[in-house]
Amino acid sequence: MLNKLSETIYYLSNQDDRERPTLGLVCGNRYSLIIDSGNSSQHAKDFLLEIENLNVPPVKYVVITHAHWDHFLGMNEFDATVIVNSQTNEIIKEWQSLSYDDSSLQKYVTTSQMSAMCMKIIQTDMPNRDSFKLKSPDVIFENTLTIDLGNKICILKSIKSTHTDDSTIVYIPDEKVIFLGDCAYGTTTNSLFHYKQSLLLPMIKDIQKFDAEMFLLGHESICDLNEMNIYWEELTTASQVVKSTSLENAIESFKAENKRDPNDNEIFFIKAFVNDHIIQSQ
Repeated sequence: MLNKLSETIYYLSNQDDRERPTLGLVCGNRYSLIIDSGNSSQHAKDFLLEIENLNVPPVKYVVITHAHWDHFLGMNEFDATVIVNSQTNEIIKEWQSLSYDDSSLQKYVTTSQMSAMCMKIIQTDMPNRDSFKLKSPDVIFENTLTIDLGNKICILKSIKSTHTDDSTIVYIPDEKVIFLGDCAYGTTTNSLFHYKQSLLLPMIKDIQKFDAEMFLLGHESICDLNEMNIYWEELTTASQVVKSTSLENAIESFKAENKRDPNDNEIFFIKAFVNDHIIQSQ
């Protein structure tokens, strides 16, 4: 069921047990725009079925926030202009060359080209996958792109994030709403979950340039400005105390600088930044 954020913005909540991220719908007077196309044909079809129940203008655009499979594998289902940034396009090209039969999928999992969860979702939610070929995006942009849906402006901005280098965020100025995709999250490298420490502050600065009051995230659905500011504060406070691969030193530094013990979130973030130092030292 679609959640109604305003008269012109809706979203389909994330389902983490099915690796389904939040999908967005922004409606102008003339056209509608979708944010992320889902993790499979079935995810996209479920979203389109919900949209059919609304009296909204036709979907003209689909924006992909980044090239992780759960955000774009459903894009063939949309009769719309698919928009990506140039880095996302290069990664999607790699997926266009893949085959989706069982033996190929198993090979990709074995060689770490694909996760086991991705294979499972493709096998269950992608019909006709033996002949499936991912289509090419239609519009590729570099830095920013402004789209007018008819009395409704959407601003697309490409940023480097702690999750991926190819993140795109979507800002709707008159609503003060921003879709972040997964850019506010960390990532996993060599089995270690980490936040890219060097990219944290530049990313936050890029996002805070936009006067947003509501934030739609890929795997939390929605946060208000206060919740988002707490998240940024906990992340930056944790980052500032991590200067080496020593978790013990980081926690002691946190206590000394903040005159208190770190909370559970901050401990999680400190460990992630320590992991980043470990990865950088490998």
